Amino acid sequence: MLAWFLTLFQIGRDMITAAVSGFTELIHISYVGIAFVFPDWVNVPQMNFFAAGLLPILFVVPLFDILTYFGILPFIIRWVGKLLTFLTRAPKFESFFAIEMMFLGNTEALAVSKLQLMRMSKERVLTIGLMSMSCVTAALIAVYVKMMPAEYVVTAIPLNVINALLVSSILHPVKVAPEEDTIAALSEGGEREPFFSYLAESILGAGRLVLIICANIIAIVALLKCVNVLLGLLHASLSLELILGVVLFPFAWLLGLAPAEAFQIAQYMGTKLITNEFVVMLQIQEVVPTWPAHMQAVMTVFITSFANLGTVGIILGCFKGLVDPECNMIVARNVVYMMLSGLLVSLLSAAICGLFVW
Repeated sequence: MLAWFLTLFQIGRDMITAAVSGFTELIHISYVGIAFVFPDWVNVPQMNFFAAGLLPILFVVPLFDILTYFGILPFIIRWVGKLLTFLTRAPKFESFFAIEMMFLGNTEALAVSKLQLMRMSKERVLTIGLMSMSCVTAALIAVYVKMMPAEYVVTAIPLNVINALLVSSILHPVKVAPEEDTIAALSEGGEREPFFSYLAESILGAGRLVLIICANIIAIVALLKCVNVLLGLLHASLSLELILGVVLFPFAWLLGLAPAEAFQIAQYMGTKLITNEFVVMLQIQEVVPTWPAHMQAVMTVFITSFANLGTVGIILGCFKGLVDPECNMIVARNVVYMMLSGLLVSLLSAAICGLFVW
């Protein structure tokens, strides 16, 4: 129903257009700061990926952190979470967390939920781990819409939230007693950090994020090339993309793609699962506009999430510092379920969006 509303109704399309315009404006504002330091990178016909895609994070992340500091973002999360609980009948905190991870990303959403996680049963903690595979952070949406069709990027976000609740409840059903269905707090509370100290830490964190993403892309692309060279020694046409394309071809074909298109999309899907969404976006951003609308929608929605092997390690690291060893062990033992959850949510979101875009 959500995909139907966002893709077929004028008001839904207008909402997407407004959201895209807002994130695009944030990017353009960030270019002012980038141009002040690197004028030769901005005032050019074609900006490089580092300037156009990564450096805006230095502005967008602190902006969202400021909204969090003054309680604006938590207010939005709280009330949208209540609405989602009403619509899905999911436990309150699970719905609450789904909205948190839509705005904050998995690591930040887990961090601000530490008190709640410490009070939950280990079975519910695992549910949160499964859901954490399917998020994005709002701070990166502005980057995604510069690389992929913006209307499908924005559509993917709420679809992933709802489908994460659905898939996690299927893979790991947990009965929550009414007395357990409570929300402790957004954070542990305590004395609030001074604003400028908080802002400085946010800016440094954004800088670390830019470097981490950049380092990951450089290393992963080079490692993939190395693997393909080694596979090429066995057979000239053999590559990691080919292997993944064969494995994921049935899933891509079921999304309503022609066989040739399905095999091409399946290779990108596999690459995304073992690397990250930025690697695939960099590979396809120039050719996506030439694809049919249905193919664009399916591919864009599928890759708009953090569902990949690297995210598993990040989530495990977060839980290790947030919950007791027993809960952490439960999550660590279900890594396969976590990857399966991320894959199924991405496929389900892509399938739902694809139903309404042809």
